Amino acid sequence: MKKLSLGATDIVVSEFCLGSMTWGSQNSETEGHAQLDRALERGVDFIDTAEMYPVNPVAKETIGRTESIIGNWIARSGRRGDIVLATKCSGYNEKFVREHQPVTGETLRSALDGSLRRLNTDYIDLYQLHWPNRGSFHFRQVWGFDPTGQDTAQAQDHFADVMGALAALVTEGKIRAFGLSNESAWGTMNWNAAAAATGGPRVATMQNEYSLLCRQYDSDLAEMSHHEDVTLLAFSPLAVGLLTGKYQNGNIPEGSRMSLSPELGGRRSDRVLSAVAAYLDVAQKHGIDPVHMALAFTRSRPFRTIPIFGATTMAQLDRAIDGAALTLTAEVLSDIAQAHKAHPMPY
Repeated sequence: MKKLSLGATDIVVSEFCLGSMTWGSQNSETEGHAQLDRALERGVDFIDTAEMYPVNPVAKETIGRTESIIGNWIARSGRRGDIVLATKCSGYNEKFVREHQPVTGETLRSALDGSLRRLNTDYIDLYQLHWPNRGSFHFRQVWGFDPTGQDTAQAQDHFADVMGALAALVTEGKIRAFGLSNESAWGTMNWNAAAAATGGPRVATMQNEYSLLCRQYDSDLAEMSHHEDVTLLAFSPLAVGLLTGKYQNGNIPEGSRMSLSPELGGRRSDRVLSAVAAYLDVAQKHGIDPVHMALAFTRSRPFRTIPIFGATTMAQLDRAIDGAALTLTAEVLSDIAQAHKAHPMPY
């Protein structure tokens, strides 16, 4: 397993990241612990979670359960030093997490303290903001995105307030690095400007959706990543399972994401199934496992990218990691480019 640094920090991680959002809903604590053990055995030491997890569905009664599962594993195994641990602070939500509180310097600190307790640790390697207070174009909101309702002065005050808290938390040793999620290029540049003004941590990572089917990161965000040294943490690199091909021809496997969330968060459509078919054809033409091709694609980009994959079975976990050594040839990438042009932005 190759290693990559997170942005300009000295934190080095495996080139794959294990996501945990199903632990406590689709997966039991025992299964979550088994996945952690297997991931480390196979060289994956980067683990991502969030205070709002698990999902499928998100429920007020289960908030924090995934972090507690990881914390119990840390207490049982004593292997905190063997993993690089990332978690996220939620902002506005449907009163699932901390009663809908926005991210502020004050709520950030209280949210972090809660995560530290559940995770049985005294520090977080990468602390991320789950989504911007001001809203964003992610999660299919791009179709009607209108930023004119955002208050620029209010946003600037927000950046300064939160960055001041982050600077203090770094000094206290509670966080090592800072990352964003579901953010924009404008937001990232303003976070970095606030860091320069306050002595706070620069943005090391951006956790945005990115896959063969979701490529909004390829333009201004890619340019930002290059110049600002921001590592993309690509969530849903398998497009919530669509790119495995398991949902083709009307199939809905029992216990799958689609069986629990039929519309897949707005991703399901005839257009997307046609796009998936095109990528499955590319994989078949070149004799590549489509899971391996999808994950390798994210790592082929001109900006540093680490895919975050999740698994509900050990077989799925092993299958993903089995493709870690794959490098896509120029011929495969050319065929992928043609499929992308024929099926742009399918959801």
